[in-house]
Amino acid sequence: MTIKKARAPIVLDGELNEIDWQTADKGSGFQMNFPTDTLIAKTQTVVSLTYDDDFIYVAAICYDSLPDKKYTVQSLKRDFSFPVSDAFAIFIDPFNDKINGFSFSVNPYGVQREGLLQDGAGRGVTTSWDNKWYSAVKRYNDKWVVEMKIPFKTIRYNSALKSWGINFARNDLKRNETSVWNPVPQQFNVASLAFTAPLNWVESPKKAGTNVSIIPYAIGSYSRNFEDTTEQSKFNGGFDAKIAVTSSLNLDITVNPDFSQVEVDQQITNLTRFSLSFPERRQFFIENSDLFSQFGFRQIRPFFSRRIGLNSGSAVPIIAGARLSGKINNNWRIGLMNIQTEGVSVKEGEPLIQPENYSVAAVQRKIGKRSTLDAIFVNRQGFENDEISYSNYNRVAGLQYNLRSADSKFQGKTFYNQAFTPNITGDDYTHASWLMVQTRNITIHWNHEYVGKNHIADVGFIPRLSQYNSETGEIVFASYWRLEDSFAYRYFPKGRSVQNIESELKYSEYFNKDFNSTELEIEPSVKLNFNNRTKFKLSFEHNEVTLQFPTDITFTDNLPIASGNYRYNNAEAYFESPSYKTFNFDVSTDYGQYFIGHKLSSTINLNYRFQPYLKLGIRANQNHIMMPTGYRDAELYLIGPKLEFSFTKKLFFTTFVQYNTQVENVNINARLQYRFKPMSDLYIVYTDNYNSPNFAIKNRALVIKLIYWINV
Repeated sequence: MTIKKARAPIVLDGELNEIDWQTADKGSGFQMNFPTDTLIAKTQTVVSLTYDDDFIYVAAICYDSLPDKKYTVQSLKRDFSFPVSDAFAIFIDPFNDKINGFSFSVNPYGVQREGLLQDGAGRGVTTSWDNKWYSAVKRYNDKWVVEMKIPFKTIRYNSALKSWGINFARNDLKRNETSVWNPVPQQFNVASLAFTAPLNWVESPKKAGTNVSIIPYAIGSYSRNFEDTTEQSKFNGGFDAKIAVTSSLNLDITVNPDFSQVEVDQQITNLTRFSLSFPERRQFFIENSDLFSQFGFRQIRPFFSRRIGLNSGSAVPIIAGARLSGKINNNWRIGLMNIQTEGVSVKEGEPLIQPENYSVAAVQRKIGKRSTLDAIFVNRQGFENDEISYSNYNRVAGLQYNLRSADSKFQGKTFYNQAFTPNITGDDYTHASWLMVQTRNITIHWNHEYVGKNHIADVGFIPRLSQYNSETGEIVFASYWRLEDSFAYRYFPKGRSVQNIESELKYSEYFNKDFNSTELEIEPSVKLNFNNRTKFKLSFEHNEVTLQFPTDITFTDNLPIASGNYRYNNAEAYFESPSYKTFNFDVSTDYGQYFIGHKLSSTINLNYRFQPYLKLGIRANQNHIMMPTGYRDAELYLIGPKLEFSFTKKLFFTTFVQYNTQVENVNINARLQYRFKPMSDLYIVYTDNYNSPNFAIKNRALVIKLIYWINV
């Protein structure tokens, strides 16, 4: 596709009556991605592009041959889920490296969704990234028309490049069809950058010029603790700044940031012996976050940003931070970050948390068409009495190779990380490798991991490195190996009901340093994916676990079972209805042996939409652990009803209740959000916490937060 400069102003109204839309190149002939990827789409879309000195303009005519059916719209809230909404999306790869890019989407009601495309976008779009752009939608009897206006200042690009990568996708849930402009095999995400096509510029886009955004905030809060009868009122303010050093390199600055989350984390019942991680939502850490956060594996991270500004769930004030990240040229990306926290006593009677400085440096070099060689250095430096404590530090250095074939059939990773901690040497490294082969019918995974017992990563996340010894009360560190493999085969039967049948065998085993097995899991499964997007899965698990210490396997202050070897089996069934339907649900049940007892686990999610304004949902999880004589049975419940009401595309109200018997807490979170200008919000958040057994109130808080985005 060729993009030509507009000769006249473009008015964003969804009508496409400007002369530049008539003469622009047209992208048509969309092809199905779902339910098949071998046919031309039944519902067609025609796209066009143009630009001026400040904006890229995108137009899409989304034809609709079923006008009597309603569009599927989850709500009027920004950042909707693309797979379960009628929508049009553009995927932009400004460096044409097929590794990183940007996505912008609009649904038929004009609701926006933007996100980052990271690591080739094999897992889709990271919608936690927010930025300013503009759109208009107009609905007709036989189509709906989209116009987008994307500022060059919003994206990162090289003004010297005359060819970008681009693709478009359309979800038409009236026909239960997903289509793409440049074909994407259905085993891959439609956003995958491996399948973008060239966007050729007649003239290279100009540099964006001065590009500075200042985002001040003010927050006021009142809280009351009913257990110790204390009250507290606070007021705070600060700002973030985004400065484009070049059109592809960005400097983020934060001063006295408020990193409180206006959206509460969804709680999880934890029946493992290890910590769980939750996603990063704080804007300062989001853009180019893959430069820092994609090092290592999910449970071997040298850098995990939620270690900064948080201590055992309590906020630690951050004085200031700065981050320089982005592209130097087509082959090199860099990331530099520095954050300083201040000393604070988060709880009365507990020792002062000393100030700390966090520094992270990352560099990425493109190798071949899509692979990269990455390096990272993470440093935590402690202070004492406002002076550097030279004996209080932790550092991790890592080198990583990311394999991505041009067609995404081969993906992999191998890395080595070295830790540096005072007075701790030897067995202080980790290494691992992963390879995936993915075709239409077959997916194969290989994975190995090794973590040394002295590989301390204070700013990372390695939950399996340490275990709690209930007899001595100590935290014990132990080296471990892991081998993990899986093989899946997909069969595509002829007929209109079943899209594919997938059989899979998973193997995962942990070993101690001497390569004696400590935990084994073997799981065969079969999954049916239907053309109407219904899913059904049956699986069987065989487990062998060696407990190093006596352990309360119910995690409810029960009598610990003895250390030693345990074998047990269980089976699980899972069913998911079409998630785009007005009423949808998924349910799973898992029953079988559990160490010396038995366990019945069930989870159900129910959702109903009065679209586009009201969405009601409830998630319930129950675990019934049946123990032999001498032990208590355990009954754990986690129930979370949620209400989301969209008054308009600017005003939203959400109430989320979480009843969690494992932590004996009931949390009520009610949030009113008013987006009075693009990227500028007023939040009013009310929170209550109660004891779950008797509903005695523990604490209550009211927070008012104002965020204002200013372009300089």
